[in-house]
Amino acid sequence: MAASQTDPNLTPLAGSTEAAADKDPGGRMSFFEHLVELRTRLIHAAIAIVLGTGIGLLFSKHFISFIVQPMHLALRSAGLADNLYYTSPAGYVSLVINLGLYLGIAIAMPYVLYQVWLFVAPGLFKHERNAVAGFIISSMFLFLCGVAFAYFIMLPTTLKFLINFANEGPIKPLISINEYFDLTLMILLGLGVVFELPVLIFILSLFGIVTPKFLLKNFRYAMVIITVAAAIITPTPDATTMLVFMAPMILLYFLGVLVSYVVLRRKQAADVATEEAH
Repeated sequence: MAASQTDPNLTPLAGSTEAAADKDPGGRMSFFEHLVELRTRLIHAAIAIVLGTGIGLLFSKHFISFIVQPMHLALRSAGLADNLYYTSPAGYVSLVINLGLYLGIAIAMPYVLYQVWLFVAPGLFKHERNAVAGFIISSMFLFLCGVAFAYFIMLPTTLKFLINFANEGPIKPLISINEYFDLTLMILLGLGVVFELPVLIFILSLFGIVTPKFLLKNFRYAMVIITVAAAIITPTPDATTMLVFMAPMILLYFLGVLVSYVVLRRKQAADVATEEAH
């Protein structure tokens, strides 16, 4: 009789526990299981990079025409022959291999990040998984935006200045394809990293290191840092190219202010909800 009276009281408690677990599950694994899982994800990521590199090597020779297009346009606009040269016997082969490797990493990166996600997600609660997923997606999106801005805007502007500046004198350019590739890679990766500024501000705001008020109040100091960074990273000394480089950095800074504001409002709402719950 006592057991029949106790069971109804225990059943809702078990049900509520299961509902809470379903609502906000957090995986729990032993240390050995973590190692096995890590090994599996690393193997899958390595296979993806190898396959991606193979695909990149197959298409790298065709992709070279896409890479050199901004240089060709800059040379034609200056009235010069749009020829690029390799200055060593293995120069072109080295370019094809290097480009294939970078293409392979780019092709495999979404799957590699997915493997990272599969390893991390079981140990996170639901709200943490949503935050990490948003962080990865936004980081990839901003990086690709930076690469696109670099290729379609920054690189043509830089090359046009460099070629026209050299064309004014008696010396004509003889451009090495390998050196051009290094310059292009530096600009593409540099701006890809620069476009991660809102993500950096998001992390700092999440830990309470910066606030929207702090960012707006210290904008003049941020402008100094942006100007110095543009002067260092920009491969040309002219003001036009620096301004082209600075413009997206300033816009990204104010986007970061908006992100910081959203983070602050959510933290305040969470604090209010916690106080009301108590």
